[in-house]
Amino acid sequence: MAKGPAVEESTTSCDNGVEDCISGPRMSGASGGDDISSKNTFEMPQYSQTGSLSSFTPLSKDQQYIRTVAHVGFTKALLAQKPSPWTKSMFKLYCYLFVAFLNSCINGYDGSIMAGINAMSTYQRYFNMKTTGSSTGIVFAVYSIGHFFGCFICGPLSDSWGRRWGMFSGALTVIIGTCVQALSMTHAWFICGRFILGLGAAILTTAGPVYVAEMAHPAWRGIHTGLYNTFYGVGGIAATWTMYQTRNWASTLSWRLPIWLQAVASGGVLLMCLFCPETPRWLVSNDRNEEAIQVLTIYHGDGNRKSPIVLLSYKEMLEEIVLSGSDKRWWDYSELFNSTNARWRMVCVAGMAFFGQWSGNGAVTHFLPVLLDNIGIKDEATQLLHNAILTAVSFGAAVAGCFLVDRVGRRMVLMIGTSLFIVWWTIITILVSHFGKQSNTNTMGSGATIAFIYLFGITFSFSYTPLQVLYPVECLKYETRAKGMGMFDFFTSVAVLFNSYGIAVIIDKISWGFCFIYIAWDIFELIIIYLFFVETHSRTLEEINEIFKDPMPRNKSLQKHVILVTQNGILYQGLEGDQHEQNLESPLPERQF
Repeated sequence: MAKGPAVEESTTSCDNGVEDCISGPRMSGASGGDDISSKNTFEMPQYSQTGSLSSFTPLSKDQQYIRTVAHVGFTKALLAQKPSPWTKSMFKLYCYLFVAFLNSCINGYDGSIMAGINAMSTYQRYFNMKTTGSSTGIVFAVYSIGHFFGCFICGPLSDSWGRRWGMFSGALTVIIGTCVQALSMTHAWFICGRFILGLGAAILTTAGPVYVAEMAHPAWRGIHTGLYNTFYGVGGIAATWTMYQTRNWASTLSWRLPIWLQAVASGGVLLMCLFCPETPRWLVSNDRNEEAIQVLTIYHGDGNRKSPIVLLSYKEMLEEIVLSGSDKRWWDYSELFNSTNARWRMVCVAGMAFFGQWSGNGAVTHFLPVLLDNIGIKDEATQLLHNAILTAVSFGAAVAGCFLVDRVGRRMVLMIGTSLFIVWWTIITILVSHFGKQSNTNTMGSGATIAFIYLFGITFSFSYTPLQVLYPVECLKYETRAKGMGMFDFFTSVAVLFNSYGIAVIIDKISWGFCFIYIAWDIFELIIIYLFFVETHSRTLEEINEIFKDPMPRNKSLQKHVILVTQNGILYQGLEGDQHEQNLESPLPERQF
């Protein structure tokens, strides 16, 4: 095979992985002007071990050793292109991604607003409600029921009309639901608005994250798609602080105004989403290949049609979508379950849906004022203030977590976070059982309980929030990605339905005893994540499919490859742990990629 392009001499170390190499050696020969076709794109065959390194032999100045990489082809493209996040085309891409982020903001606003409204006396008097019980549970649950029905139309809608029109239709539905809910005069009217909002949210939560994952530059897909879900916190901050300001208003505007403001983000999506480019994967699946190449060239190749990232991405899209076929059967969901490969994917998708809702965050998100009431903090203003502060702090933690998932890995972040959940809930259970009594006057004990509730919320935001939509999107192949995210929304709706209705009843009946449920469930989560969840970072979306083709996807995903960067190209050294000592003074094999 012909030698690869030369590597410019650099002293930057690659010992810490791909991220260091992006800012290190750069390969020449990436310019071009030729048209892209399936014949002149990167060839990335599987390579056998070509040679090994002695750990005792120092590397020369023109040789750099990358200890491990997840995927060789993806690493080569990043080394050759050396992408920059500060170019004009990348800033344009950020603007388009921001429009998609607003979809998450919409869901975050609604996910937080009912917790605050539920604690408002003006709302309770107007509809003759209380903070817990079956009637309150129904108000929370009907949103999930609407979400449930939306799950069956969101996938086919995004596949047939495109990700942009999916966002448009979802935003329009949310605006309609907002108007119905804000103008409601009866309890049934209010519930109807909640149902419509849930329906629109289901469409948004499919089209939005899929758009981000498919449009984001593959070098920063983890950060960008993780940031999508952190905007849930932006919506939550807006909702909680708005309600904190309107809490003392004597009129119904105290809860109607926060509802009306939900139309702000929805209106932004409605007005701007159709000005965004369609994702290249959807364009390829609809035989609009030239448009797909143009999008890749502008936003992933910085204007260079022969950019290594453009070449690699387009080739893999052709293989995955054109050769394998895209799904045009809007009614057929069997591809999600009809093979071992598909079922393993769905374990990861369904696991993320349930774990992302049942780890204990549902109780904190929807019923924090109730939890505070159980430990003696009964003042409405104080409850709303704590709710607002926790939302803001959690958002900061979620943003920080976005920059960790690509360095530590998705699977490790989830395992560390879940382990901490078990610790926090155990401590919270002990504290609430002791200080959660009506006779309690120990303010320090109540403060300690609040501190650990905050610790749980921060830990969840840091570890789970960036991955709640990133991980299932990555685990699904293009053919079933939109439908799979529809199923993810379905599973999430089932989980939220229990959170919103079941927890309201359970807390009303057994008070703090519900904490034991979360301890046991989080232990179960940790076991499932360890046994079945795969690692997906440092690969393109198409390269992740290689993991699930293996009989043991988890083990395959944890394999690391060793490569050597030299002045003549990159040498593949085999799988980590398979190296045998070899003196670098002897000739290295010429097989390169």
